[in-house]
Amino acid sequence: MVSVLVGVLVAVIATWLVLVLALVVVKPDGATLADALRVMPDTLRLVRRLASDPDLPSGVRRTLWLLGLYLALPIDLIPDFIPVLGYADDVIVAGVALRRVVRVAGAEALGRYWTGSPAGLVIVRRLAGVGSPDG
Repeated sequence: MVSVLVGVLVAVIATWLVLVLALVVVKPDGATLADALRVMPDTLRLVRRLASDPDLPSGVRRTLWLLGLYLALPIDLIPDFIPVLGYADDVIVAGVALRRVVRVAGAEALGRYWTGSPAGLVIVRRLAGVGSPDG
């Protein structure tokens, strides 16, 4: 049980670092280090809100549940004991799943449920490949 929790924690931290790196690379206007550090907690809140919205397609909730199950299970595509690559598959699977969820939910839902900074919203939209709801 402890190894599962450690695996999930490492996957979350690795995903957070990828989002911080993406924020540094994309660097929306007005983005600060505080925005970069808040990207992951804000994204987790976004995921929770998207998962609980009954108006969104059921595929969104199903994808989020499957992602959580994949991250919680000790069985991975690449075993976690392999340095770097062991957790890279978790980050990639999480990134693909979240990109799909955001694309299906749409830019409007993304803006409605985002509680973070505008710079963080810009980076999440860019990573997900969706534009702003007004075009």
